[in-house]
Amino acid sequence: MNPPITLSSTYVGTGEVASGARAYGRYSNPTWDPFEDALARLEGADVPALVYGSGLAAIASALDLVAPGGTVIMPTHTYQGALLGAQETARTGRFDLVTVDIEDTQAVIAAVRSATEAKAPLGHDRSVMLWIESPTNPMLEVADLPALVERAKADGAFVVVDNTFATPLLQRPLESGADVVVHSVTKYLAGHSDVVLGACVPAEAPVRDLLLHHRSIQGAIAGPFDVWLALRGLRTLALRVERSGQNAQILAERLAAHPAVQATRFPGLPADPGHERAAAQMDGFGAIIAIDVGSTEAADALVDACRLWTPATSLGGVESLLERRRRHTAEPETVPEGLVRLSVGIEDVEDLWTDLEEALEAVTGGVA
Repeated sequence: MNPPITLSSTYVGTGEVASGARAYGRYSNPTWDPFEDALARLEGADVPALVYGSGLAAIASALDLVAPGGTVIMPTHTYQGALLGAQETARTGRFDLVTVDIEDTQAVIAAVRSATEAKAPLGHDRSVMLWIESPTNPMLEVADLPALVERAKADGAFVVVDNTFATPLLQRPLESGADVVVHSVTKYLAGHSDVVLGACVPAEAPVRDLLLHHRSIQGAIAGPFDVWLALRGLRTLALRVERSGQNAQILAERLAAHPAVQATRFPGLPADPGHERAAAQMDGFGAIIAIDVGSTEAADALVDACRLWTPATSLGGVESLLERRRRHTAEPETVPEGLVRLSVGIEDVEDLWTDLEEALEAVTGGVA
């Protein structure tokens, strides 16, 4: 019932060593196989996924697929690690970087069209990469995923989707025609705040071969014990996503009505700009909420006043976390200073709300 952990770095064998062969621990490990197979099946892929030592390692491997001199088109509010990595790579001249408002479908389509026309002389089928994150981190913007993938592919672009927030239980971009799905396995897939891992899920074998080569040569591999923990966490993914999503819906509705909260972003709210899109293309709204309490001081006070919610940088675990996102200096300036991102866990929802409500009252001068 439970695949074993293989701790060997070296395998006995003779003859030619093909890419991915069981010849050395940097190429493959039996402990990776069941996790990679399970994630591929969840995403609807026909070839196994690839697990990496971190989410950013998976992102770097996916970004390496764009042709030298090509263009990467990325949402303005992409996960800051991905955006920072793309910005630094673009400064080397490896590729051009264009940022777009992922909610503005026509603007994204126009950016893709312009880039594919400009890069046509490269004659490469990955000269333009559209990077989609939906919902976005931390602004919770929802892209028209099917429309963007269809138009981008029609124009000859290569499409990568970061599916960390939604998980394959709520959204499967490969079904819309995406080429690669990226995950921070650290978050919902592993789900217990005890590993740092990433994954790429390619739609086709040739792309997988390229990603595998990059992982093997760059050495961005995962430890077998971490992958074993991630597979154990994956077994409860459906239960955790369901419970945390239910909690998030209740909390978002209450937060949106609270006088201390100036704005609430959560796709499950009917008034949210991304609600109709999310309802049409997702099987749920996730468990991340973004609220704006107006200022750095108010946001910090809210975080400090909470007792059950844990102030921490991560998401997708069983415990509820929150943080002021602009405390990260790399976060885009378009993210409000008073924005607090909440990762809703699986605790009792009334306990979570009581803690938030008392913290909000303390921030606004009420009696906690």
